Amino acid sequence: MKESRPTTSIEIPAGNAVVRGTLEIAANARHLIVFAHGLTSNSRSPRNRLVARSLLHRGFAVLLPDLTCATEPHAELPPRRDGDSLLPTANRLVSIIDWLGSQAATSGLRLGLFGAGSGAAAALVAAALRPAKIHAVVARGGRLDLADDLLAEVLVPTLMLVGSKDKALIDHNRKAGAKMRCKPMLEVIHGTNHLFAEPGKLEQVASISCIWFQTTLTRCA
Repeated sequence: MKESRPTTSIEIPAGNAVVRGTLEIAANARHLIVFAHGLTSNSRSPRNRLVARSLLHRGFAVLLPDLTCATEPHAELPPRRDGDSLLPTANRLVSIIDWLGSQAATSGLRLGLFGAGSGAAAALVAAALRPAKIHAVVARGGRLDLADDLLAEVLVPTLMLVGSKDKALIDHNRKAGAKMRCKPMLEVIHGTNHLFAEPGKLEQVASISCIWFQTTLTRCA
């Protein structure tokens, strides 16, 4: 296990509002993973925190932002007929990505995004809008189809993690993947749904995610 710096509470400008979150950087970290939760969750999500802790123990830096607290959009995104609720999350992610690139402690770290639920779609939107800054994405139980308009613009390696009990979600992810130029990998975790609540399933998500980020972020360095 690698030592880490103390957890730091941060405030990130997002238009006329502020996104708050916690940042922790493992000693000698080279990569930083930003988490994106859905609109029904927050930065204290125990599932995301478990994955974040696993990444931190493996030498990553992790940022857990509260994407529900800001009220003003920052980046201009194309209008959508469906999934308008993901736009504030994507806007805030773009603000976070830009801010991280301007800070001495994080500007040298390669960025990946870990999105869950509708936050996974927002992560893909942010990756499409900041292709030079985002280098890998993991989507846990994600509704990637909500990012329909920008799926073709996502060029980073993307891993979809879906529970075998979520047949509809598997179908949504496959259809979304077919529209992406950088074809994603779909990993079906057997015996669970999008909550991954069964014993050992979330730990499996964490392990697979760590391997994915380590492999993809190191490869593109």
